[in-house]
Amino acid sequence: MSVAAQAPRQTESDILYKVEDRVATVTFNRPEAYNAYTTETLVRLHEALRRAMWDDEVGVVVLTGAGRAAFCTGGDVKEYAERYIEHPEQFRKYMVLFQDCLDAIRAMGKPTIARLNGMAVGGGNEMNMACDLAVAADHATIRQVGTRVGSVAAGGGTQWLPIMVGDRRAREMLFLCEPITAAQALDWGLVNRVAPFEALDSVVRDLCDKLLEKFPECLSYTQCQVNYWKDQAWYATIGHAREWLALHFAHEETAEGMRAFVEKRAPDYAAIRSRRRS
Repeated sequence: MSVAAQAPRQTESDILYKVEDRVATVTFNRPEAYNAYTTETLVRLHEALRRAMWDDEVGVVVLTGAGRAAFCTGGDVKEYAERYIEHPEQFRKYMVLFQDCLDAIRAMGKPTIARLNGMAVGGGNEMNMACDLAVAADHATIRQVGTRVGSVAAGGGTQWLPIMVGDRRAREMLFLCEPITAAQALDWGLVNRVAPFEALDSVVRDLCDKLLEKFPECLSYTQCQVNYWKDQAWYATIGHAREWLALHFAHEETAEGMRAFVEKRAPDYAAIRSRRRS
């Protein structure tokens, strides 16, 4: 038995971790915040992903969210507004942590499945795209929102959407920030299956069982090989993106976008343009 397998099999926090029948389920557990992640959530997520990687009893990893409203809606904008706008120099460290989580998913060495129990927004969709396969509930939607809240979806969105859905569709999602339905996501190649919420676990389990029937070392190397184009786009850009996003957190666009989101109002684009002209 591996060292990780000797630890308690479930923990309660922002991230839930459970192993059953060789499947590790990692759950975003902040339903009151639509499963948005804070800095602490990312710390716990990375720990859970590494735990699953080291546990030889785990053959497949499922990433999902608590409830049915949201899979994950990306970074907690309230934390952004309260913490990182005032201390943008700290956002670089946050981005390193976020990058570590996405790298852990892609380099798991075991198949990963995104169980989209609800909407996947911003970094939530980037988590989805980092996984090998995805199953969406039929009510789920997928959306990128960076340019709407004063940021850029350069934590996977700008790198992987063109590969997965094509250039024009990627630009539509990244520029317009409009949600796409589960049916569209299936048609565009962002998910592999769509099912009613009540059948979601059954469809996910069916995929898990089929994966568990395959040779694990062959699956691991296949994962490594098919990651080639995603890794090329990722590692060629993420360093620059991390530094730019950290600098941009000191910009008035980010301050206005994040605060408008928290205050539930439309961003004042006109005021920003007026200040630039003066």
